[in-house]
Amino acid sequence: MKNTWRPFMAGALCMGVFLGGAEVVGAAKASFNDVPASHWAKASIEGAVAKGYFKGYADGTFRPQAHITRAEFAVLLSRISSNVVENDSSTFADIAGHWGRSGIEQSIGMGFLTPSDYSGGFKPDEALTRREMAKWMASGLAARNEGFKQALSDTKDTLVPVAEYYKGGLNPSDYSYLSVVLGTGLMTGYLDGTFGPSQPTTRAEVAVILSRYQQVQIKEASDYQDLEEMREVGLTGTNLLSATPHEYHTIYGSNKITSFDNFANKPYPMLYNRGTMTVHRMIVVDAVSKTESKNLYGKMFMDSDFTFPVQNRFYNVFLETTVVPNDNTSLTSAAFPNSTLYNFTTGRGFQSSSTLRYGLTTLPESGNFLKTGFFKKDVPRRFWMHQYLNKDTSTNDNGGDMGRIGNGTLTSWSIPLSR
Repeated sequence: MKNTWRPFMAGALCMGVFLGGAEVVGAAKASFNDVPASHWAKASIEGAVAKGYFKGYADGTFRPQAHITRAEFAVLLSRISSNVVENDSSTFADIAGHWGRSGIEQSIGMGFLTPSDYSGGFKPDEALTRREMAKWMASGLAARNEGFKQALSDTKDTLVPVAEYYKGGLNPSDYSYLSVVLGTGLMTGYLDGTFGPSQPTTRAEVAVILSRYQQVQIKEASDYQDLEEMREVGLTGTNLLSATPHEYHTIYGSNKITSFDNFANKPYPMLYNRGTMTVHRMIVVDAVSKTESKNLYGKMFMDSDFTFPVQNRFYNVFLETTVVPNDNTSLTSAAFPNSTLYNFTTGRGFQSSSTLRYGLTTLPESGNFLKTGFFKKDVPRRFWMHQYLNKDTSTNDNGGDMGRIGNGTLTSWSIPLSR
């Protein structure tokens, strides 16, 4: 790992940051009349003020909902980061004479900011968006730590658990940055499943995030389970190995591992000439209940309205699949499971409120296939379907398989009995 530590700059931290030049109340007063005891960010706000990152206003307020500007966040990052300043020369003409110029230039040198992202000028007093915040923090982590740099690469094609992934509002170039900040817990989405990439950020949000960032920057990317799962999904199409103790089998008589990416995104003919099927992703959810999962992906698929019961002996598995039917009538709800060729591709339709929030298309529940016109001749239909995967280590029947040895698509896995 690249050594990017620098000496602790106590003086710089203790000076704090005059955000916008109007804040005058410092660490001596860490209680504000607009931050009640019930405020969700009260502890973080008071902690940030005590450390000198923020100052309150003369009227006794903190103004937690006030927006943070690009300059303000760049200065804050330059104060709390442990990154080495590789190059802090001025790159933006429109920050000359600006109060935050030094911190902005340091943030560039530390790897948070990419000048080419602002070819029309930095516009330091514009409100910072959540998209920018995510990219700056993820880039800073990557500049400091090779593990986070690799995580950005690994998640370029991952499934990002926010509503905008399917509903629109994200660019593919956003995927890796959001994966890092979501996977480490630096940022979270809203209750409606959205991330709000174009939304501005507030002083309260930043107070919380600064505290988190200080902890994340001293850790490794591999310390974060959710990020590890998103990395595996980005590389192979599944989180099977990172979310469970399952292991891939090797083909008998060889050392070839039957990984899921051998099978993913490779179309194959369905039985009885009923169409063509392609499996793109396989997401494993380790659910405690319908409303609680041990991994971040669970919230995309499951909630109190989820179709199937949560069983302690099974993982809930969700397969993203495309089917191109050969006619309009063959793929009934009864015929579909018998047409998918492989044991683990006989998925079932399901519903939940989460799938609506996140914009997922799901296989209809039993009885609705023909009635809804879900499958139409020669029209590709991409959807998610449900399977169970056994957790029981006392039986040989705790795995699954798809594909064939002959064409190199076989993927087969189970939990070793020794566990």
